[in-house]
Amino acid sequence: MLMVTSRETKRWVLPKGNLVTGLSPHASAAHEAEEEAGVIGAACPTKIGSYAYRKKLRNGASLMVEVDVFPIAVTKELDEWEEQDERERRWFSLADAANAVNEPDLGDLLRSFRSSDIVRSGMRLANAREITQGFRMFHWFQALLPKQGNFFGLFEAHAVTLIAGSDALARLLQGGSGMADHIMEIIEREHQADDITREVLVTVRRTFLTPFDRSAITSLIGAMDDSIDQMQQTAGAISLYEVTEFEQEMKDMAAIIVDAARLIAEALPLLRNIHANATRLHELTERLVRMEGQADEIHAAGLKAAFKAHGKTNTLQFIVAREIYSHLEKVVDRFEDVANEIDGLVIDHA
Repeated sequence: MLMVTSRETKRWVLPKGNLVTGLSPHASAAHEAEEEAGVIGAACPTKIGSYAYRKKLRNGASLMVEVDVFPIAVTKELDEWEEQDERERRWFSLADAANAVNEPDLGDLLRSFRSSDIVRSGMRLANAREITQGFRMFHWFQALLPKQGNFFGLFEAHAVTLIAGSDALARLLQGGSGMADHIMEIIEREHQADDITREVLVTVRRTFLTPFDRSAITSLIGAMDDSIDQMQQTAGAISLYEVTEFEQEMKDMAAIIVDAARLIAEALPLLRNIHANATRLHELTERLVRMEGQADEIHAAGLKAAFKAHGKTNTLQFIVAREIYSHLEKVVDRFEDVANEIDGLVIDHA
């Protein structure tokens, strides 16, 4: 969690500010993050919550202000930014960030924005060699427990590919000179996900005892694999049509994909004890469903804007934009499928 100090009291706060004229709330949040903290990234249109605090105005008044908080997946840290001489910025763990702020409601909100071990390991698994090493550990563990299989470890390993693939997709839709590298990473992550999916299917066939019904296991890993398959198809369309600039609605959908991957990566380890974690699992899947609905709205708005801009004057450009929007929407839809599979497991086992 990236925090900055306030100008006057130098206490640790989130980058924040008033709504920017002409910008949506999440775009305003991204604007403030760049201005105050010098970071650029994919801002998810779905807020994670709100908190209130008392703000002292220049005229001496002290008024309550409500702040909506949006998650931003940082893709670039600037060396120079507008308020660098006025504030300090620092990365905190979630627990340290919650303890560093003065506002109790904000502290509670930060604690609710959970990061599981698999999310953190996703940031560490940066190349195929480390993934391969992880497979060696899975095979070793399976040798010790041949009757049960390591389904949970495989689910969580697949979540690593979802996080990495969604991050690469968000960077891809930022444009710039590194697009080819981001496309290649998505392809590599999809191949890694395929390897994990095959491992799950083989393990289902050779395992006597499984934690859930066999069809539930294959349906869950299948829905997860469909998600990253759609990411690859999105990248493939961008590469095929040599698209280098992207509408804000496309970037917003990519930001939703990033946050959806994070939520799924948090949910999967909780399946190890469904009964104890049923409430949190329901919260996560409910949020995923809401995000899918918001992605549908953004998709419709983006298509309409693209048609007005290019439908009559540049039909080919509109068709290309429509295909990219379609792929992005399907990624979010597949994440909703994962949420539904998890909900089914909660209903059956909690």
